[in-house]
Amino acid sequence: MKRIYIIAIICSLFLTGCHNEPTLQKYFVENTENKNFIALDVSPSILNVDKTKLSAEENEALKSFDKMNILAFKLNDSNRAQFDTERAKVVTILKDEKYQQLMKFGNGKEGASVSFVGDDEHIEEFVLFANQKENGFAVVRILGKDMNPTGIMTMMSVLKSSNLDMEQLKPIVEMLKK
Repeated sequence: MKRIYIIAIICSLFLTGCHNEPTLQKYFVENTENKNFIALDVSPSILNVDKTKLSAEENEALKSFDKMNILAFKLNDSNRAQFDTERAKVVTILKDEKYQQLMKFGNGKEGASVSFVGDDEHIEEFVLFANQKENGFAVVRILGKDMNPTGIMTMMSVLKSSNLDMEQLKPIVEMLKK
């Protein structure tokens, strides 16, 4: 009998430990196969940079970057209602206190925001959310280890001087042409 109580306690702890709250990661997984979305995982190799020509600061920033996940909803005449629903889901997820907003511009129907997960010096994830009522929206998750705002700015300068591997972005480019 004592054994049954122990098993019941362990099971209840396990079940209460599972969160059913929406997260961006779950949202990406749920919509990867949805025909209205295009999902893309981008590795650091997209930057195609010669690491020997980078400064120590640039190399450190590059090391903190693990990957980028992109999920884009392409709006068309037949999916306008779903667009509003899906955009509202993303906005709700980003209102969670774990996503700290750095900046926002535009209005509720059109614009962009940048948020992050972690603390100022140990950022795990940057989230860019952009939406436009004529085209759709995109959510970009930049994942890494111990990223910080300075490192992200350094990464931007590396990005400007990189030779981007456009093959990794081909699905997004194709979607934008339609």
